[in-house]
Amino acid sequence: MLNDLWKYLKDCKKPIVLYGMGNGADKIITVLESRGINISGVFASDGFVRDKYFHGFKIHNYSYFKEKYGEMAVLVCFGSNRPEVIENINLIASEQELYAPDVPVYGDGLFDTEYVNKNKLRIEKIYSLLADDISRLTFESVIKYRLSGDIKYLYECEAEQSEVYGDFLRIGDCEAFLDLGAYNGDTVKEFCDITENRYRHIYAVEPDKKSFKKLKDNTSNLQNITLYNACVSSGDGIKRFAMRGGRNSALSSDGDTIPSISVDAIAKDKNITLLKADVEGEELNMLAGAKNTIMQKKPKMKIACYHRTGDFTDIPEAVLKIRDDYKIYMRHFRYIPAWDTYYYFV
Repeated sequence: MLNDLWKYLKDCKKPIVLYGMGNGADKIITVLESRGINISGVFASDGFVRDKYFHGFKIHNYSYFKEKYGEMAVLVCFGSNRPEVIENINLIASEQELYAPDVPVYGDGLFDTEYVNKNKLRIEKIYSLLADDISRLTFESVIKYRLSGDIKYLYECEAEQSEVYGDFLRIGDCEAFLDLGAYNGDTVKEFCDITENRYRHIYAVEPDKKSFKKLKDNTSNLQNITLYNACVSSGDGIKRFAMRGGRNSALSSDGDTIPSISVDAIAKDKNITLLKADVEGEELNMLAGAKNTIMQKKPKMKIACYHRTGDFTDIPEAVLKIRDDYKIYMRHFRYIPAWDTYYYFV
């Protein structure tokens, strides 16, 4: 078993310094404090310093702590796939011990050694069902990353989007695409590029009002597309949703009211052939509301599995409970931490 990052940090003799502020850093600090692990400071990229404080720490840049401590353990506390940001992370990693702690985007619980030991049989079962070597490598590497916080394991399994469509997700000319969590239309554009605009229909669901406006603007030139400003859930109704214009948008007890809709309601009289779901931790509720569609139509599916601690096992188990004849693939696309990791059901 790999070193558990949190146990390692408990005994770490070097100063522990956080890289980044915001929601991710809040969660990491909460875990560190619960385990009696002290931090020695917080730094940010040069453009974000400017006399700021975070959790009582004055924000400095990396150079300040490098001069002060020489050697330290750096914890990356944000997510990014931007090349210049990853280049900077790699630069720091070449000089210091660097980790990107895995904390759930939504929900509680950590993917640590205790969790793995408790769910060992479930994890092994899903691994045994994966359909190809790349999926098995991805599954193993992401687990190693989640336990250790070592980003080298993410680099070991990075895939390109184009490989997916060439390897197993065969997209034809008559697809009906249901895009759940369509954001600003980026995945709709990807689908249109792949099909060269030869498709039957696109159904795109996006709850955030700002993102929905961008989705509407960015798809205004497309034919045969239906947009829904709603959140996807297990059934139809009204939910509260925090409108934050991006990844932080999610269901929230103090958010704005918005309609919720199920996959079965959308797909009732439509032959959906391809479904993508990246719905900010609502993937299991989405599947609960997609039973009839999956059972009767067996669409190809791409489902995010990085929002909640249990997604690695819960999502494939939920799908296979509805239909057990899917082939299961997994791919991780460039991102630190292990965001943009997906199951594919074909």
